[in-house]
Amino acid sequence: MRADWQARAAGKGPQVIVTVTLNTALGVHYQARQVAWDATNQVSGVRYHAAGRGVAVARVLHTFGHEVIAAGLAGGSAGEMIRADLARSAIPADFTAIGRESRRVLEVRDGASGRRLRFSEPGPYITTEELGRFAADYRRWLAGATAVVLCGSLPAGMPPEIYATLATYAAEAGVPAILDAGGPALRHGVTRRPALVIPDPGDEAGPDPRALLAEGAGAVALLSGRAVRAVTAAGQWRATLRARGGPCWSRDALVAGLVPGVLLGWSWPDRLRHAVALGASAGAEGEVDLTAYERLVAEVRVRRPG
Repeated sequence: MRADWQARAAGKGPQVIVTVTLNTALGVHYQARQVAWDATNQVSGVRYHAAGRGVAVARVLHTFGHEVIAAGLAGGSAGEMIRADLARSAIPADFTAIGRESRRVLEVRDGASGRRLRFSEPGPYITTEELGRFAADYRRWLAGATAVVLCGSLPAGMPPEIYATLATYAAEAGVPAILDAGGPALRHGVTRRPALVIPDPGDEAGPDPRALLAEGAGAVALLSGRAVRAVTAAGQWRATLRARGGPCWSRDALVAGLVPGVLLGWSWPDRLRHAVALGASAGAEGEVDLTAYERLVAEVRVRRPG
C-alpha cells in the first residue's frame, strides 16, 4: 500500500500539505519514579515536544514521506521551543508570531504504576492585529499548497467562524480543505464546502453526517474507538481492525491517513485501509512503525453497511 501511494503521488508532482494549528502547544513530559500527593516529587526525566492536533498530523505525514508545512500561531519561549523541536525533526514550520505565550500541556508519568496525569493550559488570547497577520500568512501558504488541514481547538479571542473563513480562502485558491474540529467551529466551517469533515470525538453522537453533507461537506469521517465510518453522497463504508481498535489507535494518525486519498482520488476502501493501519501503527506523538503499517493494511476490514 505504501509503495502504491508513493507511485501514484510521483505521477502528480509535488504534494505539499499545509496543516494549520491555531492552538499550538508545547508538550512537557515529566517522568517520576512514583507520584505522591501532598509531597515533593523528584522528576527523573523531562522531555519537550511540539504539540497540537495539526502539528501531530504534520508529524505523521512527514514521517510517511509527504511534503508538509506545519503552520499556525506560536509565541513566547514556548513558541521558540515548538519551532526548535520541529526543526530537529526536519519538519518545515512557519508559525505566525503572537505576543503572548503559547500554551503548555504537562504530562506526568508515574514510573511505578505507569499511570499518566495531564494538565492543559488555556490557549493565549489572539488579538485582531495578530489574526490579520495570520490571515495574510495563510494566503501565502495556500499559493504553494495542494491541500490544507484545519485542526483542533481555538485559542481565546478567536472567532468561531475562523475555520469557515480559512476554508473559503482555500476554495478560492483551488485547494481542498480537510476540517478536523468540533462545536461552533465545525458548524461554521462545514458550510464552506470542505472536501472532508472529521468531527471531534465528543461531537460524534451530535452532528448527523447526512446533515453535514447537506450543509456543504464533501464527505464525513466519524472516528471512534472501534471503527472508522465514512459517509458520502455515494454511500457509506465502515472500517475495523481485528484485535486492535480502542485507545491504542492514534486519532491524529488516523486523520493524517485520510489526507492522501483527498489528494490522489483513492477509493474510500483504500482511504480507510490506509488511515486505519496508520492509526494503529503510530505512537502517541506521531512516530510511525512502518513495518507494522505494512502488516496491518491487510488486516483492515472495510464493508458497506446494509
